[in-house]
Amino acid sequence: MADETATPTSTTPRPPVALTAAPGYQVRRLYQAYLAIWIRAVDPTLTGPQFAVLQTVESAPGHDQRSLASAVALDTSTMADVARRLETRGLIVRKTAAADGRRKLLYLTEEGRQTLLGANTRARQLDQRLLEPFGAERREEIMHLLTSLADHWEGLTENS
Repeated sequence: MADETATPTSTTPRPPVALTAAPGYQVRRLYQAYLAIWIRAVDPTLTGPQFAVLQTVESAPGHDQRSLASAVALDTSTMADVARRLETRGLIVRKTAAADGRRKLLYLTEEGRQTLLGANTRARQLDQRLLEPFGAERREEIMHLLTSLADHWEGLTENS
Protein backbone atom coordinates (compact mmCIF):
# COMPACT_ATOMS: atom_id res chain seq x y z
CA MET A 1 0.00 0.00 0.00
CA ALA A 2 1.41 3.41 -1.00
CA ASP A 3 2.01 6.16 1.50
CA GLU A 4 -0.69 8.69 0.70
CA THR A 5 0.89 11.46 2.79
CA ALA A 6 3.84 11.76 0.44
CA THR A 7 2.96 13.14 -2.97
CA PRO A 8 5.75 12.65 -5.44
CA THR A 9 6.37 15.64 -7.67
CA SER A 10 8.78 16.24 -10.47
CA THR A 11 9.02 19.98 -9.91
CA THR A 12 10.70 21.97 -7.19
CA PRO A 13 8.18 23.35 -4.71
CA ARG A 14 7.56 27.07 -4.81
CA PRO A 15 8.29 29.03 -1.64
CA PRO A 16 5.14 29.91 0.28
CA VAL A 17 3.75 33.44 0.10
CA ALA A 18 4.52 33.96 3.79
CA LEU A 19 8.17 33.49 2.91
CA THR A 20 8.27 35.51 -0.33
CA ALA A 21 6.48 38.40 1.41
CA ALA A 22 9.26 38.63 4.02
CA PRO A 23 11.85 41.32 3.27
CA GLY A 24 14.61 39.26 4.89
CA TYR A 25 13.96 36.38 2.50
CA GLN A 26 14.23 38.66 -0.53
CA VAL A 27 17.41 40.24 0.84
CA ARG A 28 18.92 36.78 1.35
CA ARG A 29 18.02 35.84 -2.25
CA LEU A 30 19.67 39.01 -3.51
CA TYR A 31 22.78 38.36 -1.43
CA GLN A 32 23.08 34.73 -2.56
CA ALA A 33 22.80 35.79 -6.19
CA TYR A 34 25.29 38.61 -5.60
CA LEU A 35 27.84 36.25 -4.07
CA ALA A 36 27.51 33.85 -6.99
CA ILE A 37 28.03 36.55 -9.61
CA TRP A 38 30.80 38.29 -7.58
CA ILE A 39 32.88 35.11 -7.68
CA ARG A 40 32.58 34.89 -11.48
CA ALA A 41 32.68 38.57 -12.39
CA VAL A 42 34.99 40.19 -9.85
CA ASP A 43 37.31 37.79 -8.03
CA PRO A 44 37.00 34.13 -7.02
CA THR A 45 39.26 34.54 -3.96
CA LEU A 46 38.66 38.11 -2.77
CA THR A 47 35.48 38.27 -0.70
CA GLY A 48 33.15 41.24 -0.52
CA PRO A 49 34.24 42.10 3.05
CA GLN A 50 37.91 41.82 2.05
CA PHE A 51 37.25 44.10 -0.91
CA ALA A 52 35.49 46.60 1.37
CA VAL A 53 38.43 46.58 3.77
CA LEU A 54 40.93 47.11 0.95
CA GLN A 55 38.91 50.04 -0.39
CA THR A 56 38.62 51.59 3.05
CA VAL A 57 42.31 51.09 3.87
CA GLU A 58 43.17 52.75 0.57
CA SER A 59 41.01 55.76 1.40
CA ALA A 60 42.11 55.92 5.06
CA PRO A 61 45.60 54.43 5.37
CA GLY A 62 47.02 54.11 8.86
CA HIS A 63 43.67 53.88 10.64
CA ASP A 64 43.15 51.18 13.22
CA GLN A 65 41.23 47.95 12.68
CA ARG A 66 38.43 48.94 15.09
CA SER A 67 37.56 52.19 13.29
CA LEU A 68 37.87 50.52 9.89
CA ALA A 69 35.58 47.69 11.08
CA SER A 70 32.91 50.23 11.88
CA ALA A 71 33.35 51.91 8.49
CA VAL A 72 32.77 48.64 6.60
CA ALA A 73 30.00 47.28 8.88
CA LEU A 74 32.02 44.39 10.34
CA ASP A 75 32.24 43.37 13.96
CA THR A 76 35.73 43.62 15.44
CA SER A 77 36.40 39.87 15.55
CA THR A 78 35.40 39.44 11.88
CA MET A 79 37.53 42.47 11.01
CA ALA A 80 40.54 40.93 12.77
CA ASP A 81 40.07 37.72 10.76
CA VAL A 82 39.64 39.60 7.46
CA ALA A 83 42.73 41.73 8.17
CA ARG A 84 44.77 38.64 9.08
CA ARG A 85 43.77 36.94 5.82
CA LEU A 86 44.60 40.04 3.77
CA GLU A 87 47.95 40.31 5.52
CA THR A 88 48.69 36.62 4.88
CA ARG A 89 47.97 37.21 1.18
CA GLY A 90 50.37 40.16 1.18
CA LEU A 91 47.66 42.72 0.39
CA ILE A 92 47.97 44.78 3.58
CA VAL A 93 50.40 45.27 6.41
CA ARG A 94 49.34 45.71 10.01
CA LYS A 95 51.58 47.86 12.17
CA THR A 96 51.31 48.22 15.91
CA ALA A 97 50.50 51.79 16.98
CA ALA A 98 53.39 53.42 18.84
CA ALA A 99 51.12 54.96 21.47
CA ASP A 100 49.01 51.83 22.07
CA GLY A 101 50.37 48.35 21.43
CA ARG A 102 46.85 46.92 21.20
CA ARG A 103 45.93 49.01 18.16
CA LYS A 104 46.76 47.64 14.70
CA LEU A 105 47.11 50.23 11.95
CA LEU A 106 46.41 49.05 8.40
CA TYR A 107 48.18 49.96 5.16
CA LEU A 108 47.92 48.62 1.61
CA THR A 109 50.93 46.94 0.06
CA GLU A 110 51.77 47.50 -3.60
CA GLU A 111 50.22 44.09 -4.34
CA GLY A 112 47.15 45.22 -2.42
CA ARG A 113 46.90 48.35 -4.55
CA GLN A 114 47.16 46.34 -7.75
CA THR A 115 44.61 43.77 -6.55
CA LEU A 116 42.23 46.53 -5.52
CA LEU A 117 42.64 48.36 -8.82
CA GLY A 118 41.66 45.32 -10.86
CA ALA A 119 38.88 44.21 -8.52
CA ASN A 120 37.47 47.74 -8.31
CA THR A 121 37.22 48.01 -12.10
CA ARG A 122 35.40 44.66 -12.28
CA ALA A 123 33.18 45.53 -9.30
CA ARG A 124 32.05 48.79 -10.91
CA GLN A 125 31.25 46.86 -14.10
CA LEU A 126 29.25 44.41 -12.00
CA ASP A 127 27.39 47.31 -10.38
CA GLN A 128 26.35 48.45 -13.84
CA ARG A 129 25.18 44.95 -14.78
CA LEU A 130 23.19 44.56 -11.56
CA LEU A 131 21.20 47.72 -12.16
CA GLU A 132 21.19 47.46 -15.96
CA PRO A 133 17.41 46.95 -16.28
CA PHE A 134 16.78 50.37 -14.76
CA GLY A 135 17.33 53.86 -16.10
CA ALA A 136 19.62 56.33 -14.34
CA GLU A 137 16.81 57.89 -12.30
CA ARG A 138 15.53 54.51 -11.12
CA ARG A 139 19.09 53.41 -10.26
CA GLU A 140 19.49 56.44 -8.03
CA GLU A 141 16.11 55.73 -6.42
CA ILE A 142 16.98 52.05 -5.87
CA MET A 143 20.33 52.95 -4.28
CA HIS A 144 18.57 55.47 -2.03
CA LEU A 145 16.03 52.85 -0.97
CA LEU A 146 18.72 50.23 -0.34
CA THR A 147 20.77 52.69 1.71
CA SER A 148 17.71 53.79 3.70
CA LEU A 149 16.76 50.19 4.36
CA ALA A 150 20.31 49.29 5.46
CA ASP A 151 20.44 52.34 7.76
CA HIS A 152 17.06 51.45 9.26
CA TRP A 153 17.94 47.78 9.81
CA GLU A 154 21.31 48.72 11.37
CA GLY A 155 19.44 51.11 13.66
CA LEU A 156 17.16 48.28 14.72
CA THR A 157 20.16 46.20 15.77
CA GLU A 158 21.43 49.05 17.94
CA ASN A 159 18.06 49.50 19.64
CA SER A 160 17.40 45.85 20.44
